[in-house]
Amino acid sequence: MGWFFSPQWSPRSKTHRRRFGDGMKSDQVEAWLDDHSDFTRAYFLRRTSALKPLSNPERTDRSSPDVLGTHSPCSLRSSRFCFSPSHQLSPICPGTPETPLSPHPLRPSITKAACGQGECCPWMMELLRVGLSWMGSVAELCQGAVLHAGELLAAEGSCLSLLKKDCSGQNTLEEVIGLMALGCLSDGILCSQAHQELVKSIMDCVLATGSPLNLRDISEDPRFNVDDDQSSKIRTVLSIPIKNHRGEVFIVICLHLNDQVLSNHMDVLGMVLDNVQLYESSRQEAKRSQVTTVLSMEHHSFEVLLSKMAATIMPFTHAQYCTIFIPGDQTFSCGWRRGRDISDIDPSYALRTLVAMEILNMSESSGESMSLICCPVRNERSEDVIAVCQLMNKRGRDSDEMEAFNRYDERLLEDLAVYCGLALQYAQAVQITEERRASIEVTQEVLAYHITAAEQEIQSLQEATIPSAESLYILDFNFSDCGLAEDLTSQATIRMFLDLKLVQDFNIDYKVTDLCQWVLTVRRGYRNSVPYHNWNHALSTAQSMFAMLMTIFSRLEILALMIATLSHDIDHRGVSNSYIERSQQPLAQLYGHSSLENHHYNLCLFILNNTGSQILSGLSTEDHKSVLHMIKRAILATDLAVYMERRKEFFSLCKKTRVSWKSEKQRDLLRSMLMTASDLSAITKPWPEQQRIASLVATEFFAQGDKEREEFKIKPIDIMDRKNSTRLPYMQVEYINDICYPLYKVLFDTCSPLLNGCKKNRDNWLNLLLTGLCERRFLLKNIILNWSFVACLF
Repeated sequence: MGWFFSPQWSPRSKTHRRRFGDGMKSDQVEAWLDDHSDFTRAYFLRRTSALKPLSNPERTDRSSPDVLGTHSPCSLRSSRFCFSPSHQLSPICPGTPETPLSPHPLRPSITKAACGQGECCPWMMELLRVGLSWMGSVAELCQGAVLHAGELLAAEGSCLSLLKKDCSGQNTLEEVIGLMALGCLSDGILCSQAHQELVKSIMDCVLATGSPLNLRDISEDPRFNVDDDQSSKIRTVLSIPIKNHRGEVFIVICLHLNDQVLSNHMDVLGMVLDNVQLYESSRQEAKRSQVTTVLSMEHHSFEVLLSKMAATIMPFTHAQYCTIFIPGDQTFSCGWRRGRDISDIDPSYALRTLVAMEILNMSESSGESMSLICCPVRNERSEDVIAVCQLMNKRGRDSDEMEAFNRYDERLLEDLAVYCGLALQYAQAVQITEERRASIEVTQEVLAYHITAAEQEIQSLQEATIPSAESLYILDFNFSDCGLAEDLTSQATIRMFLDLKLVQDFNIDYKVTDLCQWVLTVRRGYRNSVPYHNWNHALSTAQSMFAMLMTIFSRLEILALMIATLSHDIDHRGVSNSYIERSQQPLAQLYGHSSLENHHYNLCLFILNNTGSQILSGLSTEDHKSVLHMIKRAILATDLAVYMERRKEFFSLCKKTRVSWKSEKQRDLLRSMLMTASDLSAITKPWPEQQRIASLVATEFFAQGDKEREEFKIKPIDIMDRKNSTRLPYMQVEYINDICYPLYKVLFDTCSPLLNGCKKNRDNWLNLLLTGLCERRFLLKNIILNWSFVACLF
C-alpha cells in the first residue's frame, strides 16, 4: 500500500485540491480505490510499467519523492486491492471461446534476484505489469508461481490448493498444483499416499488457523503423524495462506523449505490471482449464457441436438474430440473437429462413469499420448444419468501440444453438463410429446372409422321419407321411445331439426351427407350394453327439449341445445363420476372433475369435426365459437352436482316478478336448468313408462354398487345398494321431492305437463310405498297371532 499513500500520488481533480492521502484513513482510501477501479487500474498499470530496479534501496531518502514509498514490491502487502469484476480486465471478450495469449507469458524467472533484500524481483514485476492485462488460466498462473518460488528457495517439493465450498457450505481445499518434486526428490516418492496425506493435513491446519506454518522439523510436531520413511523425505516445511481483499483465505501453498521470501511473493500472486479468478468467473458465466442460447433453440432432430452440444463444448474445453453417449441406445458420435471413425471410440470409460455416476479424469494415468475426461449428464429431477459426455486430447491454447485436463476443466464440463441435461430432457419430452400426438392421431383415425355409420345406413336415411312430428308424437310430453324402431329414432331426430328450421337457417347439408351421418354417428357413440344411459335416453332428452323450447332463445341457442341434448351422455359407461374417481380411471386423471360430462363434450366435438359430420361448417367463425361454448356449458350442466350448486341462484332469480333473461349470465343459467329438466324428464312420463325406466335405472345403479362392494370393499350408498331393492318406492319419492319437483315447480309456466307428470308419479310411488307398508303390517300381525295361537296350545 506504500504506492497508494505516496505524497506524489494525488488525482488531478477540480473538486479535490489537496493531496490524495491527506486526512484520509486507509480504509477510506481502499474504499475509494474499489469504487474507482477504472482510474485505479490505469494508474496502476502506468506506474508499474515505469518501475526500475533500485541499485541500493537502503540508501534511498524516505522523505524524497520515491514512487515506491518505503516498501519494495517484494514486501508489497496489498491483498485488499482488487479490480471490480464489472469492468473488463482484458481486451478479449469474456465469451470468446478461443482467448489468445499475451506475448508475455508468466514463466518462472531464471534471474537469481536477491528477493527480500530490497531489490525488485523480475518475476513479480512481470506479474504486476502483464498479469492485469493477460488473463490466462488459473492453473497456469499458479504453476508459474510455484515453480518460481521453488527455484528461488531451492525447495525439493511443492503444492498449491484453492479454497472451495462444498454442497454443505463447508470450506475445503481443492488441489490445483499437486504435490510435485522440484529438487532431487522423485515424483514417485512425493506422490505416495502417505506423503499426500501428510501435506494435506498441514494445509488443512493452515486453512483452519489462517496463519503461516513454519516447521523446521516436522517429526517433532505432535500435530502430525510422521513415520521414519516420511521424515527421511520431508523434514522442513513452510505453508502459508494467501488472502483476498476481504481478508479471507482462498489459497494455501506448501513448500519443503524455510524462507520469508515466500510470503512476499505470494501476496502479489494473491492480488493478481484474485482478479484472475473474478475474470474467470465472468468468463464462465458468459460461456454458460452462450451454451444456454445454443441449447435452448428448438431442434428438429435428436442427433442435431447432440451435434450442437458437442460443437459447443469443444471450443470451451480445447478438446480434440467430443462424444456423447446415450445409455441404452447406440453411441451417438457427433461434432468431430477432426475426422475420426466411430469404431475407434472406446466406450469403457463412459461405462465406468455411468456406473460410478462421478466425473472421471484419466489424464494423469494415461501418460502423454492421451488425455480423457468423462462427465455424467443427469436428469434434473431424478438425478439419473441420462448421458455421458467424453472429451479427449486437450490441446494447448497456442500449440498442438497435448495437455492434461485440470480441475477447472472438470468444473467447466460439470457446469456445461447441467445445461446439456436440461436440453436433453426437453428434447426427450418433445420427442415423447410428438410420439403421443401421433398416437392420438392414429387412435382418432381408428375411432372415426369405427364410430362413423356405414355408407349404406347413411344412404338409407337420406332416401327415407321423414314422418311428421304428429305421427312420431315428438310434440307430446308423454312421448315414449319404448317400442320405437331404431330407424324411426334417427328419423325423429331429423324431423326435430327440420321443424326447428335449423337445416335451412344454418345451411346444414341434409340430403348429401352431413346431418344424416352426424345423427347416425352420435347414435353409434352410445353403448347398447348400458341399461339406461343409452341412445334411447338421449333421444328422450332431446324430445323433451324440443317440446318445451322457449321463444326467447336465439337460433344459435336452439341449435346448441339440440346438439347438447343428443350428445350429453355419449359413450356413458354406466357408472357415476364418483366411481370413476375412486377407481382412478384415465378419465378422472384427464379431467379431474365432471369427468363423464367433459368426456361427453369432447366426443361431441370430435364427431362435429369428423369428415362428413361437420354440421356446423356453415357458421361464421364467431358463431361457431359461440355455439361450441354453449354446447359445452349445456353438457356440463347435466352433472347433478353442478345442478345442485346453481339451482339456488336460479330459484332466487325466478321468484322475482320480472326477469328479462337478457344478460348472458341469466341465459346461461336458464339453458342449464332446461338441460337438467330435459335430462330428468323420465320421472314425468306416464306411470307404466315411469316404472319401466325406474327399473332400468335401478339395474344400472345396483350393478355399480356391486362393483364398489367387490373392488373397494365398501358399502354402497342406498340408491346403489342392491340390498335396498325393496325400498325402491321410498327412494323414488325421496328423489322426486329433493331433485325433480323443486325444478319443475319453478318452471311451471313452461313445463306444466312435466310438473303434472312428476306429481302423479310421486303419488303413485307414495301409494306403492304405503301399500307395501300395509302388507308388511298385515303379515307381521298374522305372524304374531299365529305365534299366540301356538302358545295357547302349550
